[in-house]
Amino acid sequence: MGDKPIWEQIGSSFVQHYYQLFDTDRTQLGSIYIDASCLTWEGQQFQGKAAIVEKLSSLPFTKIAHSITAQDHQPTPDSCILSMVVGQLKADDDQVLGFHQTFLLKCINIAWVCTNEVFRLALHNL
Repeated sequence: MGDKPIWEQIGSSFVQHYYQLFDTDRTQLGSIYIDASCLTWEGQQFQGKAAIVEKLSSLPFTKIAHSITAQDHQPTPDSCILSMVVGQLKADDDQVLGFHQTFLLKCINIAWVCTNEVFRLALHNL
């Protein structure tokens, strides 16, 4: 990992941490958000740490596993990191589905937090 740019190292570490928390205990995700964070989940908008954690904790499945196919990270002009993730997820006994997720990460008080997040299932032929 040492030969990758720092924004890729930070972005990759964040993605690994996020999906580990999401797959094991979604209620712990509050540590990566701030009160000004925004989430768009399948077109629904949520703002603030409490509203985001409530949404993610109330998703209608008991177990989930994410498999990351690809991730890309870019530095932004205002010292943030834009991360895009493509992968597959399996919730409970449902079929495997593709998904896309984008994160905007910002360093606040020496910790990287997610200020903006967008999630969509990759559904075709609806």
